[in-house]
Amino acid sequence: MPHVLGIIGSPRREGNTDILVTRVLDGATAAGATTETIYLGDLRIRECDGCHACWKSGRCTKADDMLGVYPKIIASDAIVFGTPVYWYGPTGLMKLLIDRLVYFNSPTTRSGIAGKSAALAVPFEENDTATAALVEAVFEKSLDYLQVNLIGKLIVPGVTEKGDVLGKPECLDEAFALGRKLAEPIMEDHA
Repeated sequence: MPHVLGIIGSPRREGNTDILVTRVLDGATAAGATTETIYLGDLRIRECDGCHACWKSGRCTKADDMLGVYPKIIASDAIVFGTPVYWYGPTGLMKLLIDRLVYFNSPTTRSGIAGKSAALAVPFEENDTATAALVEAVFEKSLDYLQVNLIGKLIVPGVTEKGDVLGKPECLDEAFALGRKLAEPIMEDHA
């Protein structure tokens, strides 16, 4: 059975990012996938220092919680990345994870992520969708480089307070549809 992994880069549980990623995962579940959620705020992930040990040995030398995230990424068929916009970029929590994806930038580990599908959920306070442009660009470039197919983006402006996104049913419907879109090709591949 296909597996979709949700990675939430907001430090706030049950906030707008959590709600959107959960709704995407609900759509994936409705399409027949199993799902799992990782809350980066619950983990201790250190910064990448560019030592390139992972390129040489296929293992990261950092003794932190990212060592448990790598196998979850490898075991997944698709990934939903969720982060609010913080100062026009992803949260620090999400940026630490993105930096540590360098682990997959090696011939010995690339197969652990290449070919997977991904989706992006980005809520933010401002009303101008251009506010999320840099976040989108970071994911587009990074995932393209890692040969991950970004099949959809959910960009949700105008949500400030915890739970504001619940007042945008069209966004919740779009999130659910994105989850189905993410899972359905995987289901076909596993049939």
